[in-house]
Amino acid sequence: MLITKEFHDVPSPLDGGRPIRIFVISPVIPNYPQAKFPGKSLCRCIQIYQVTGPVERFAGQIASQGFVVACPSTYHEFEGPEAIPYDVEGTDRGNKYKIEKTVAAYDEDATLSIDLLTSLNNCNGRIAATGMCLGGHLASFNPRVLATVCFFATDIHGATLGKGGDDSLARVRKGDLTGKGELVMIFGKQDTHVPRAGRDLIRSTLEDANVPVSFLEVQAQHAFIRDEQSKGRWDAALTRSLFMFMMEVFERTVGRDLGPRVDLNTKLEHVC
Repeated sequence: MLITKEFHDVPSPLDGGRPIRIFVISPVIPNYPQAKFPGKSLCRCIQIYQVTGPVERFAGQIASQGFVVACPSTYHEFEGPEAIPYDVEGTDRGNKYKIEKTVAAYDEDATLSIDLLTSLNNCNGRIAATGMCLGGHLASFNPRVLATVCFFATDIHGATLGKGGDDSLARVRKGDLTGKGELVMIFGKQDTHVPRAGRDLIRSTLEDANVPVSFLEVQAQHAFIRDEQSKGRWDAALTRSLFMFMMEVFERTVGRDLGPRVDLNTKLEHVC
């Protein structure tokens, strides 16, 4: 499927009106100008480098499957929308910003991205979210997001999930994700950012809260889906397999209008 790219500068109420640039990559079907597609927000999950080449290519692959994709420039409070370089200075700058940016501001970015998607003529209003690393799990708390797939998610303050930061697990324990959209968490077993103890805590907390979650652990390091400046960690074959897994989730949850969810409260039978 063909795709197009544009951007929108949207004022941010939490930043005195300073705009956030949201890049939108859309599918195009010739001769069908009124076609509508589900929306996909890569909110709060653009890594610490904003919308880089790897992020844009990742978004383009999703868009070519029939989704309108919104990619916000995460650090609009601090600088322009340009991508931050994958070098030492850029990494230090991005890590500094992610600590200084508030949780409320990350939430606002997600809201603005979803608002933009649902206002577009080619979006049908059904929203999912995905992304890499930078607080991608937070998107799942947005009530308009029907499904979220997180790749090697760490919290926005740089600590391992479950060790402080944005208190996501406390929100899970309170039931903030119970009865909400489907969640997929994908981690590399060699990921030093989220070691085994952190992954075990995330999984048990989500399952104890009856969150509909799929938890995948693969033989890979952090940032294994980044096809540029991955420091030797990019695994193209594994990325392709997990991309197809992600698309199955999104096709099933937002690609089709199944009507309202009904909890049947039926007990599974133990049969062969």
